[in-house]
Amino acid sequence: MNSRFHHPRLYTDKSALQKIIHALDTLLAADALHGITIVDFYLLQALSDTSPEVAAQLEAVPGVNCMLDSFAKVQGCLEAIARTAFKPPSKLNLDRSLNRNLPELAAISQQCRQHFPHVKLTLLANEGYLDRCPFKLTHDAQIAFANTGLIANETHGANQELGCIRELAAHPAELFKSPFIRPEDLEKYEGMVEVIKLCGRTLGPGFLQRVVRGYAERSYAGNLLNLMDTMEWLAKRLYVANEELPGDFWGRLTGCDKNCQICWYCRELLEKSGRTLAFQLEDLRQ
Repeated sequence: MNSRFHHPRLYTDKSALQKIIHALDTLLAADALHGITIVDFYLLQALSDTSPEVAAQLEAVPGVNCMLDSFAKVQGCLEAIARTAFKPPSKLNLDRSLNRNLPELAAISQQCRQHFPHVKLTLLANEGYLDRCPFKLTHDAQIAFANTGLIANETHGANQELGCIRELAAHPAELFKSPFIRPEDLEKYEGMVEVIKLCGRTLGPGFLQRVVRGYAERSYAGNLLNLMDTMEWLAKRLYVANEELPGDFWGRLTGCDKNCQICWYCRELLEKSGRTLAFQLEDLRQ
């Protein structure tokens, strides 16, 4: 439900929409569903028009890829939901860029508290994307295109040859600019958001157990990259000792002006805390 777009014919295909409504209604009857995560607002409106009765029982929660990085965007999304039969969301996923922009995060949080006091705010902590990734919109669109069944998902190859994997492989110090939140820094966000969201379910139970344990304990001794969803490939090549990162890490990175041509902080940080890993064949028996 949270693809960036769907096949345009779906929006007017009454049979296909009824199948979706039937699936939602079945889950509602089993008390197994309370809302849907949505990025495609065409589909949201189409489902609402198809069955206002089912829609009225479900929250419509804007997905993290709605990129809510301003209060104006929050308002726009909530107004669009209000024009449907769906219930308003009880939580909002704010954009990952706000993890490193504390003044803007604080301002959005304050405005949401004032205008939408019953809505909990969420930040995604461990995605590991490039900072304001220039490939992301196209990447999301290609995934959505593959989800239509019309093409195969070839995004990994594109990222390896032309996109973010190529960028990080050539400039690994860029990883520190990724707007992740380390387990040790969770307390810095208290009072501004209620929920820290963790991702990586496609990487298996071992990954999820490690991530949940680290964030629950607010401490992790090991390879920082082993906590990052989209840097799983880099974790096989590079070891960044999370426990060796300096005490000023969070302050320096959240106060960064991104003028990397005159600053060597990230490169020096990688030299001190990182080491290249020898190539190993992956154990696929698990």
